[in-house]
Amino acid sequence: PLASKFKTAANLQGLLDKQMVGPSTEDLTETDFPVQSFNPKVQMPFRRVPGQNARKVEVERKRRLYLSFDIAELLASKGIDSNQLMPRHYDPDNIPPIEEAKETVFPIYLPLQVFDNDEFDCRTPEEWISLGLEPGFSDRKPVPGKALLPTDDVLGHEDPKSHELIYEWIDVGVLDYDKETDLYLVHKTEKKGLVRDEEGRPILNGGITPEG
Repeated sequence: PLASKFKTAANLQGLLDKQMVGPSTEDLTETDFPVQSFNPKVQMPFRRVPGQNARKVEVERKRRLYLSFDIAELLASKGIDSNQLMPRHYDPDNIPPIEEAKETVFPIYLPLQVFDNDEFDCRTPEEWISLGLEPGFSDRKPVPGKALLPTDDVLGHEDPKSHELIYEWIDVGVLDYDKETDLYLVHKTEKKGLVRDEEGRPILNGGITPEG
């Protein structure tokens, strides 16, 4: 064909606008979490046995099932107030009499770590953190999770056992894990679900930069 056949029309943009049939099906959601960090651990062979669901199907089904769970709702359905799970300062002057107390008279004083049990965990802490590593990238991204944290960050750091604090289950990005203390380093997500520092940059490698 002659080269003149490839000349574009003068109203090319108008023609392209008419060809748009709807929004894109591509997932345009911005996130600081790796895709694989949302996948559940499935104990299945990679080769499908006749009559058995494919591994990818089982992973997707469990992923949607786990995303439908909410720990605050599950605890509330059992009559547990998440705000009462954190121990507070002992105040003998505000203990109600036994005949007026609707619940137990003795305040909660044992931390949650005392009751922690990892026998049924499907992954070790190191495996959870390694989900932030993506193939071809050296930086480790945060891993999504929920943590029982105070809504007031300032007072929560100064006095985490204050009676004025309100504790809620908050979406966080798990940045690091300390094997000696058995504690996780987490960072609250923004309104858009991003894990960013004060300057709006993604937090990588547990927040450790080349400068320290």
